[in-house]
Amino acid sequence: MSLNIETKKAAVEEIRAAIANAQTMVIAEYRGIGVASMTELRANARKEGVYLHVLKNTMARRAVEGTSFAALADQMVGPLVYATSEDPVAAAKVLHQFSKKDDKIVLKAGSYNGDLLDSAQTAELASIPSYEELLAKLLGVMQAPVSGFARALAALAEKKAEEAA
Repeated sequence: MSLNIETKKAAVEEIRAAIANAQTMVIAEYRGIGVASMTELRANARKEGVYLHVLKNTMARRAVEGTSFAALADQMVGPLVYATSEDPVAAAKVLHQFSKKDDKIVLKAGSYNGDLLDSAQTAELASIPSYEELLAKLLGVMQAPVSGFARALAALAEKKAEEAA
């Protein structure tokens, strides 16, 4: 069933609105994937805050015209799933991790900060820790000296208490 022109324009505007605040767009081929696997992939994406859709390539090309993702237009061929996220690594991470589990998802390309990434570069982007993970590591590094100092003070106080007794 084909869409009329007004429905197509509305769909392109919806896609354009979804990618307006995105920092990253990743496309992957999904040829032969089962319904259960695709449902699981969508659930994983939703949990990570990733906009994940199967779109008509012509509509996706029109939606990325004039955006930082315009370089991806040449890569939009075949059965593709499109993932975008405001977090720079979330879209790449969701698709890359799922591609390890299901070999029918194949990373094709990505775009970050206006640069076109091939599948290997997209996989490298997926290996970067997320913003929350980096904050947790920074907090751990900042807390280590303070907690070590607190333990040393507690040990000194305990030693003084033993000597006084």
